[in-house]
Amino acid sequence: MQDTDTRELVRMWISGWVVSRGAADPAPEPWGWSIDVGVAGQVARHVLPEPTEADVRKITEATSAPGTWLKLFAEDDTVRPWLGPEWRLDAPGFLMSLPLTAPERPEMPPGYTVTTWTRGGIVRALVRTEAGHLAARGQAGLAGAVAVPDQIVTAPEHRRRGLGSVVMRILQYEAHQTGAETAVLVGTPAGRELYTALGWTLHAPMASLVLEDLEDLEDLEDNGN
Repeated sequence: MQDTDTRELVRMWISGWVVSRGAADPAPEPWGWSIDVGVAGQVARHVLPEPTEADVRKITEATSAPGTWLKLFAEDDTVRPWLGPEWRLDAPGFLMSLPLTAPERPEMPPGYTVTTWTRGGIVRALVRTEAGHLAARGQAGLAGAVAVPDQIVTAPEHRRRGLGSVVMRILQYEAHQTGAETAVLVGTPAGRELYTALGWTLHAPMASLVLEDLEDLEDLEDNGN
């Protein structure tokens, strides 16, 4: 994967992400891709693998819909000055990849069971206690030879027991069984530590910004908050 550039890795990521989230097919743009998402808090997203100030300003000047997100593969401090206060900076992300070379299916920790299934191009893993309580879950969108792990969650009372690692390794195994050769994701700061420990390679940071509702911002200013 060392020879794969950022733009191609981003393309691979969004190809599986749209499957996982049930979003529209990515629409190519000169600067990257636009994706219609259509869920609460996220109407659409614009993904720029190599953002420039000119491109970002052009996009934002033409954008008025709250819930529009920008996914810019650069450091937060680089892109924040390019946008006005109506664009809220969210937690940073990290573009990472892993070759899927015949991974082994992991053993479950004592006291837990796992169920996996694949439907609609999505591999899912559900970890429960022996009493049937939700302990952890995750899924991966499949796009040909690419798998994109997504929405990896561990219930608060079951954290620090290695379940996040188990879910990731199960998804990697199941995705490989379907023919996936490479896994790509954008992880959170906490996820970055987990994925690095599992052998994933970090490629680039991602700044994430969302257009807030202007009326909400005006209300905050009126209230002095």
